Amino acid sequence: MGHGGLVDNEELRTARLSLRRPTRADIDAIYRIHSDPRAYTYNPADALANRAEAEELYQRWNEHWNQHDFGYWTVHRHVQTSQPLGFCGLKLMTLHGRTVVNLFYRLDPSAWGNGVATDAATAVVNWATAQLPDQPIIARVRPGNTASLKVAARAGLSRAPHLDTAGEDGPDWIFTSNWPDAGD
Repeated sequence: MGHGGLVDNEELRTARLSLRRPTRADIDAIYRIHSDPRAYTYNPADALANRAEAEELYQRWNEHWNQHDFGYWTVHRHVQTSQPLGFCGLKLMTLHGRTVVNLFYRLDPSAWGNGVATDAATAVVNWATAQLPDQPIIARVRPGNTASLKVAARAGLSRAPHLDTAGEDGPDWIFTSNWPDAGD
């Protein structure tokens, strides 16, 4: 058991992936992926200009883990390679006055197109559904980001147009699971 009463959540496994709590060793991968213009096409505000910014981002991720006993995971293939495939996980935030867990996924473009994001996001959504049953899960996706829209839906979240918001880089389409007043 983790110190928050949760199961050991520092590693999630799927048939082909291992998702692990980030360590300082992941800072170079954080920088590599978040400084690749292809990886943040729809979220330019997330671009990192230098490794120091990647270190700050890692510190924020680590602090979320320390406070909440969950957060973003580093995505690896089971066959250990030197380079992480990317990052996927959850952070607490507020949407329309309600505390929610926001699903995040960002992969190295070299890992795109073979279901890694869907596999990782599904594992994270399943974990959150089991471990945080009272928390609504959301994903904020740019309308033009077709691949990300598909990942959110395949991970089990449903489009909720009544929750859409203005995001930092343009409109956020909201996908959700477990929203309290979501009528079908």
